Formats: sequence, C-alpha cells, structure tokens
Amino acid sequence: MNRSSALLLAFALLQGCQTLAPESPDAKAPAAETAPPEQAKPTVYGSFSQDTVYSLLTAELAGQRNRFDIALDNYVAQAIKTQDAGISERAFRIAEYLGADQAALDTALIWAKNAPESLDAQRAAAIQLARAGRYDDSMNYMEKVLQGQGDTHFDFLALSAAETDQETRDGLQKSFDRLLLKYPDNSQLVFGKALLLQQDGNANAALELLEQHPPEAGEIAPVLLQARLLQSLDRGKEALPLLQKTIRKYPDDKRLRLTYARMLVEQDRVEDAKVEFASLLQQYPDDDELRYSLALVSLEAKAWNEAEAYLQELIARGSRVDSAHLNLGRLHEERNDPEGALIEYAQVGPGNDYLPAQLRQADILIANGRATEASRRLAAAREAQPDYAIQLYLIEAETLGNNNKDAQALQVLQQAIKLYPDDLNLLYTRAMLAEKRDDLAQMEKDLRSIISREPENAMALNALGYTLADRTTRYAEAKGLIEKAHQINPEDPAVLDSLGWVNYRLGNLDEAERLLRQALERFPDHEVAAHLGEVLWVNGKRREARQVWAKAFEDQPDSPILRKTLLRLTGSETL
Repeated sequence: MNRSSALLLAFALLQGCQTLAPESPDAKAPAAETAPPEQAKPTVYGSFSQDTVYSLLTAELAGQRNRFDIALDNYVAQAIKTQDAGISERAFRIAEYLGADQAALDTALIWAKNAPESLDAQRAAAIQLARAGRYDDSMNYMEKVLQGQGDTHFDFLALSAAETDQETRDGLQKSFDRLLLKYPDNSQLVFGKALLLQQDGNANAALELLEQHPPEAGEIAPVLLQARLLQSLDRGKEALPLLQKTIRKYPDDKRLRLTYARMLVEQDRVEDAKVEFASLLQQYPDDDELRYSLALVSLEAKAWNEAEAYLQELIARGSRVDSAHLNLGRLHEERNDPEGALIEYAQVGPGNDYLPAQLRQADILIANGRATEASRRLAAAREAQPDYAIQLYLIEAETLGNNNKDAQALQVLQQAIKLYPDDLNLLYTRAMLAEKRDDLAQMEKDLRSIISREPENAMALNALGYTLADRTTRYAEAKGLIEKAHQINPEDPAVLDSLGWVNYRLGNLDEAERLLRQALERFPDHEVAAHLGEVLWVNGKRREARQVWAKAFEDQPDSPILRKTLLRLTGSETL
C-alpha cells in the first residue's frame, strides 16, 4: 500500500473520532433546517500529523485483529498528544472495555476537558474519578451533568463509597448536602444521599428522606430502596403494600416483581412467593435464574414434585447444573431416599456446590454405617481434585466426629497435618476434637501453636480462653485471652458469651449478665441461653432464667447443654 492510499484509508477509518468544526453558540437549530441543502457548509475535520494518522490507523488494524492492547496504547498516546475529544472518547471506550482503569480515567478526563458540552464526557469522568476514590472531584463533574439536565449517577457515587473509610463517606455526605441545598428537589441527589445514610447504618434517616421526597414518575430504584429499608427496620409488612402499589403502576417492571417475590419469601409467605415466581417465569420463560428461584421456593414449600421438575429442567437446559444436582440430592434426602441423594451429590462438579455435596455424601454414608465407603470416596475426591484436599480432609474428620467416631477422626487429622503441617484450620479442628475427647493438653498445644503464628487470631484466643474458663480453674489466664479476642472482635457474640462466662466464673455476676444478654441478643443460641439462664438463676432471678431456658428449648428441644444445666441447677432435665 502506498503512502497516499494509507492516508485515505486512515481518514476513512477516523471520521468518527475527529473533531467537528464548532457550531455557532447561539444556533437554535441544525444548519440543514435554516438553509437549503446545497448551501450547507461541509463538515470540517481537525487536521492531524502523519504520525498521528499512522498511529491511529495501526490502532484500528490492531483492533480488527483482536490486539486490543496495541489499539489501546496507540489511542491513549494520541489522546494525550492531540487532546482531541473524539480520539480521547475512542480511547476511553477501549480502556473501559478492557477494564484498564488508569487508562479509562486518564482518557475520560481528556475527553471531558475537550468536550465541555458533552454530558456523556462529564459523566464518564465523574464515574472514573469515583472508581479511583476521588469523590470530591467526581462530584464536581457530576454537578456539570446535573446543570445540563443530564442523567446523573449519584447512586453510583454513593454505592462506590460503600467499602471506603468513614472519613471518606462523611466527606461525600457533605458534598451531597452542599448540592442538595442548591437542588433540594433533585430526586437523583436524594436517592444518592439515602444510599449513603443506609451504608452508615442510619436506616431511619434514609427512610425519612425518601418519604419526604416521593419518587418521580418512572423512578423505581427509590421504591426498591424504601422497601429494603422497611424490611431492615422490621417493618416488612409495610414494604409489601408499597411494592404492590408500585407494581400496579408499572406491572412489567421485572425488578419490582422480583423484589416483591423475594420479600414474600423473607416474610415466610412461601406459597404466595411461589405463585409470584411462577407468574414471572411464565412472562420470562428463558430466565433460568427465575427457574432456579422457583425451584428453591418449591423446596421450601415442600412441593417436592414441582421442585424436582424445575431442577430437572435446569439440568436439561445446561443451566446451574451443579446447583440443581445439589438440591435434587437434598430433595431425595427429604423423601428418605439416601441412595437417590448419593447419586445426585456424586454428579456435582468443582465449584461453589462441590464441598457441600461432598459433605452430604460423607454424612449420609457415615450415618448409615458405611464409613469405609465414605473414606474411599473422599480419598478419590482428593486425588481427582487436589485443590480441595484440605477441605475434604476437614469434611471427613468433622463428619466422623459428628457421628461419634472420634478415634477415626483423629487418624484422618493426623494424616492431613503430616501432609499440610502449616494449615491452621487442620490444627484448630484437631484442637476442638481434643477438647471433645478431654485431651486438654493437646487442645492447648494446638491452639497455642496457632496463636504463636497468628497472635491476632481471635477464634483461637477465644476457644482457648473459653475452655480454660469452662474446664479448669485458670480463670485469670482465661480472661486475658478472651479480652484480647474481644479487643479484636468486639461485636462477636461467641466472644461476648465467653467473656460473660469467665466473669461468671470469677463471681462478677452483674457483668456476666450484661455481657451474656448482649451475646444472646446478637446470637440466640441454646448454649448462650444456657449460660445466661445459669447466671440469672444464681443471681436470684429464677423466673427469668426459666423463661430464657424455655425460649431456647422451643428452638432446640434436644439441646444437651440445656438439659445438663437444668439437671445440675434444678434437679430435673425439664422445666
């Protein structure tokens, strides 16, 4: 190809990304509407050097050959060199497609600078700045979009700040407040501010803000957020009428109907949810996520035949196959068909559902006296899937332990630790098994080994501290360990339970009661209830102790720790 031909081809390729001659700023309509076609001025493109033209031509040809790295490098270089809006936009689109964050930011800023009237350019710069954590700069660009009456993305700015520190979120809230003073009725700003309030755990303020500014026609996202806020505040019964009312206005909005169906599930209205999901699936018959949701709801409703049909459909369609086999296994277990369940679980391949399927297989086999077969299957799985080897050893050991085969469980763990001596999960599991077997020396040795390697391991600190408080008289040492765990995880109910229990052992009944109340509120577990009831009993609050135990028995009627506690304190295993 000669030089002239190359230039002609380059100009043909680049027509979409060269700069148009500016129109008159006070033009009311396109030139074609105010002058006859033959008098219209021809479009004028910006002039580029030959080097720029060849660089862009190379980029286009590279893109046609799927060498997007070359295309991006050339376009970014020329965007920086020429400061041309069209070139920088093209560079930005390529960078965004490739997920090249820094290039996307750099080219979006060049585009926005050189196309100040383009709302798309200002919006792109705002979003890229938000992704880079430059929220104040992002708000400045988004305000330009707002002034231009464009579709802003304040919700994106708010959502992108979710994982940042509190200082950053506080600063962003101030920016939102500043803009809301100027644009108090802007629904997009209101929605973004509500999202920020929700992220800060201030659901009441977020809900109040949304209620003070009802959504404009066609706005669905604020309604969905309002419904979620009501649900989080235990006001879910108010959320359902809100969604129903909005669905009547927008009956074809899939987001609304999905949220409504899921909220029915959350409120244990399983039959109603099943009807709603079935209706949605009729409307969207190719949506396999809906089909999967309907299968799960049918399982929850114990509609076994319907659930099985939907799961088999998923397998036939090649969608969510592993999840379908896993749930078919559970369905067979519900039907008391362990052999059918084993067949389904065995068909689950590597992925999120693989380990749950292996666990269920092992549990079925060991519970039915087929421990040797379980070990054989797990050994084969470890050989076939070496990346899962440690988790498969843990499944085997824990399943054996749960079925009172502690000696065999210990053998499995010893074998695993020889192969993986640095794995702390294996050590922790052996420590818990040792505690169960009353081998406190081994338990302490393993937990202290974990703590020596990870001094901030709150789980190991708490486990050792609790056991010392519960099984020995080394209370001061136990308290020190638990308090360190509490400093690391102050809201962990397991740690609060341990801290309450060691205070009880030390005779600090009021402090023990306070801590155990917090633990039970955060985690209504039968063991925590047993502890709180004992403290209340010893502290002279026997009527309340019985109430705490009675509530725990409702949730866990066969709890051994509740029965042992009652027998020791009252002389009877029942209330």
